[in-house]
Amino acid sequence: MKPRLKFNSNIPPWVDSLSSPFNFNSLSSQNPFPTATSNSILNNRPNITSILSHCGTNGNITLGSSIHAHIIKKPQSFDSYSSPRNTLYIWNSLLSMYSKCGQLHNAVKVFDDMPVRDTVSWNTMISGFLRKRDFDAGFGLFKDQMRGCCLFDKATLTTMLSACDGMEMCSVTKMIHGLVFVGGFEREVTVGNALITSYFKCGCFDQGRQVFDVMVERNVVTWTAVISGLAQNGLYKDSLNLFAQMRCGSVSPNVLTYLSSLMACSGLQALREGRTIHGLLWKLGMQSDLCIESALMDLYSKCGSLGAAWQIFEYAEELDEVSLTVILVAFAQNGFEEEAIHIFIRMVKLGIEIDHNTVSAVLGVFGVDTSLALGKQIHSLIIKKNFTRNPFVSNGLINMYSKCGDLNDSLLIFYQMTQKNSVSWNSVIAAFARHGDGLRALQFYEEMRMEGAVPTDITFLSLLHACSHAGLVEKGMEFLESMTRDHNLSPRSEHYACVVDMLGRAGLLKEAKKIIEGLPENPGVLVWQALLGACSIHGDSEMGKYAADQLFLASPDSAAPHVLIANIYSNEGKWKERAHAIKRMKEMGVVKEVGISWIEMEKKVNSFVVGDKLHPQADIIYFVLSGLLKHLKDEGYVPDKRCILHYLGQHF
Repeated sequence: MKPRLKFNSNIPPWVDSLSSPFNFNSLSSQNPFPTATSNSILNNRPNITSILSHCGTNGNITLGSSIHAHIIKKPQSFDSYSSPRNTLYIWNSLLSMYSKCGQLHNAVKVFDDMPVRDTVSWNTMISGFLRKRDFDAGFGLFKDQMRGCCLFDKATLTTMLSACDGMEMCSVTKMIHGLVFVGGFEREVTVGNALITSYFKCGCFDQGRQVFDVMVERNVVTWTAVISGLAQNGLYKDSLNLFAQMRCGSVSPNVLTYLSSLMACSGLQALREGRTIHGLLWKLGMQSDLCIESALMDLYSKCGSLGAAWQIFEYAEELDEVSLTVILVAFAQNGFEEEAIHIFIRMVKLGIEIDHNTVSAVLGVFGVDTSLALGKQIHSLIIKKNFTRNPFVSNGLINMYSKCGDLNDSLLIFYQMTQKNSVSWNSVIAAFARHGDGLRALQFYEEMRMEGAVPTDITFLSLLHACSHAGLVEKGMEFLESMTRDHNLSPRSEHYACVVDMLGRAGLLKEAKKIIEGLPENPGVLVWQALLGACSIHGDSEMGKYAADQLFLASPDSAAPHVLIANIYSNEGKWKERAHAIKRMKEMGVVKEVGISWIEMEKKVNSFVVGDKLHPQADIIYFVLSGLLKHLKDEGYVPDKRCILHYLGQHF
């Protein structure tokens, strides 16, 4: 037996007396309302419509169906109401109750049996089908209504517009816009608001803004619809400008308006404007709203102010999956991968609902130094929650497994995907490029094209990376030309860095320099690092010094140019120049980032640096290492000390 649903406290007390469960199998022979009081209540039109309204709101199909059965069983009571209008109220209340409870088949039966229908009847049915995303039935009813003698009203128009979501619905929105003028509803604020919302959801920004500009009366919903629509479609600057214009007028922003303005600030990484809005929220006492806190954390994290984001998180009175996902992504995007994983583990232990967005975010932080065992545990959670059909989650799994070194499982996830998008293909191409199998990466690119998937700039970045490590210079140059010629994609500095690395690895240093000199914009740090790295491989000190000087200017705090130019001088036996490079690095206070090695054993990642003695098993490790080095020496191995800035010769 189902538990009785509790209504809100403002419901009249006599409603609760009708809320007991019923046996539907015996409705035909048993009166579900045995008392005279209940009968008198049901013989009152305002009472019965009120009860049916609350049944629909609370999903109490049991009580609603029982009232319908009572009306059918006692038609004399139903026919005794004073006027046809009162009778129509009850018919419409039944329609609304069934529709809101998701019982559209019963709503259709009631609708078909109605002797008289008004605009409310049609609107209720149209709304029910559109709420269920059954557009054919909803729009079909609207056409029937237009063909009949029943006129549409502003509720009909707003109901239809609420279903217009997506580029493919733009023409429908324009058609309904025409009906707005036909019906004389162009001055109705609710209709104008619905038109604005629909146009922006369909990507018709100009039309949405035009409706806003010609509206005589605007309320907070009107302003918020445009500010939100602009921000959600990436027009952040226009959104903030309109928000500033709104604040100069008589209409005050609400929580949704501030949320949209914060989204615009996040998109622009406008920290100053975001702080101003944060101050306004403090003045208004809105800063503790759960959605506002999440938006503020997102803003500060995207602007690089992770401390401010963390402070909001720490002082939050309430946390949900959205706020936790925001701070998780904040850590991940700012290079704190381990902290992001700890946040995720904390969410799981606290029993907070994990959705596919959270899982996708945590999978994105996995790298070569992350535990594969933990990744497999998250994969188990994904299977348990049935997220495997979500393409974003599957793409994250492909990347996670490949970055953690398990290419076989990465490929297995790819083949198990029923729907593959460009990101899926990019992920598997990048996986093989990352593992040095350039030819296999190119094979997947050909399959991608055969499947009709559209390549992106990320696709070509992985392909260039694959060509670089496979020595496929001609193929790589073909891909670079194909980006602009065939796909209208503009190469970024990352693409040019891959090209320079590819040419440099092949010993074509002059060609690499020529590519750099012909770039339409400043090459940037990555490009100069690629050229300097190639000079280090081939021992070209002249061009290496040129690349190092450019890198000094682009990134004066980086240790890379000092170390690489010192290695180049070591290769050529130029010890004075090498010493000068090291001395310059020390004088500038630049510290070389320590190289780390790691290995995962028994679900734990063990990390090591040069001369590391902090590991609890350091003595055993060094004992085994000395034995291995002795065997290497006996086999004739001679270590290459030229490119080692700090060499521990005593180990040999």
